[in-house]
Amino acid sequence: MTKDLPDWFVEGYGNVWLPYAQMQTVDDALPVVATDGVTIELADGRKLIDGIASWWTACHGYNNPSMQDKIIAQVKNMSHVMLGGLVHEGAATLAKRLAKILPGDLNHVFFSESGSVSVEIALKMAVQYWTNQGQKGHHRFVCFQSGYHGDTTAAMSVGDSDQGMHKAFSGFLSQQFLRPLPETVSERADFDNFLAENKDQIAGVIMEPLVQGAGGMKFHGAETLAVISKACAKNDVLLILDEIFTGFGRTGTMFACEQAGVIPDIICLGKALTAGTVAMAATVTTDKVYGAFLSDDPDMAFMHGPTYMANPLACAAANASLDIFRDEPVLERVKRIEGHLNQSLEHFRDMPGVIDVRVKGAIGVIQMKDIGDVARLRQQFADEGVWIRPFGDIIYLTPSFSMGSHELAALTQAIDKVLNSHD
Repeated sequence: MTKDLPDWFVEGYGNVWLPYAQMQTVDDALPVVATDGVTIELADGRKLIDGIASWWTACHGYNNPSMQDKIIAQVKNMSHVMLGGLVHEGAATLAKRLAKILPGDLNHVFFSESGSVSVEIALKMAVQYWTNQGQKGHHRFVCFQSGYHGDTTAAMSVGDSDQGMHKAFSGFLSQQFLRPLPETVSERADFDNFLAENKDQIAGVIMEPLVQGAGGMKFHGAETLAVISKACAKNDVLLILDEIFTGFGRTGTMFACEQAGVIPDIICLGKALTAGTVAMAATVTTDKVYGAFLSDDPDMAFMHGPTYMANPLACAAANASLDIFRDEPVLERVKRIEGHLNQSLEHFRDMPGVIDVRVKGAIGVIQMKDIGDVARLRQQFADEGVWIRPFGDIIYLTPSFSMGSHELAALTQAIDKVLNSHD
């Protein structure tokens, strides 16, 4: 069985602990040797069209030449330097560019290495924002059912742990205010009243705008986001938007909050920030939040410092990605993908076992009544030449924005073939 596998896989795979996997029963991962454009090349020579852009990160596809050139130039000059007491051009340029493209006065950028950590940073900022103003007791967060904000400790606490992924930690995590998204008139009134009654305990409200990603790719309207923002402003509660998944064009606008005309107090960015090349995230605040940390008192400083924050290679990658957004019609590509997904996924709506079909920007979702054996589905998709990774009760697509119609068609045709083989 192992004779067709590369030596590095045979010799080292047993030491790799995979994410979200029961290692005693999980099927072997597929050995990857290269990526190119929108494809993943396996050790056996097969090329899979990547339907999920490596967890939504590779927004411009793999091995983009202009990005590669800038990253290579950076590594030849300076691969890393600490940000404590030092700063470099890439970090300053990227911070300025993010402040310029983000809405409102989201002007102050705190860098980190992962989306989950960017959420941890946002939560710490929100708590200390109140403490620095002499207002104690603001230690809890309002979060929403089906929400997901990462796998680190505080990030888990503001997700919906009842969804199953984090059940093992239910007695360990801080207790937050878990609420349903306020989508009806009565729910919105209840939410407003809840904030008014509990605002002395609340450090902030945290949510994923428009699309709850890992919680099931569940959508809500821009009006819901606007209502939540208005209630936060009315009750003097900080609003934190987690745009780690939705940011950088995924929902059709550069940032999802733009579709509701909402400016959060804090925004978390990651994933496509570096277009799937180097790990990086950012937590960006408004002038109001940043101002609460300015003082002659050193104890009011924000005491956090990821070792690789603003890594020069990551900054080079992020700046190169922003160059592509600036110079190429990326959002038009997203609109084209949205149209293709709307058309090609619609016929699944009438298929037995399908509960819902929904599309938003470059996100396509087929929700099933019973998805069956997820591992088997993944293998069947790979056998059809595509990389699609269903989870929960959904089969979803989050393709690179550079993907052409032919590859998009191959993805939906593979889904059609696999689902029909289960009839």
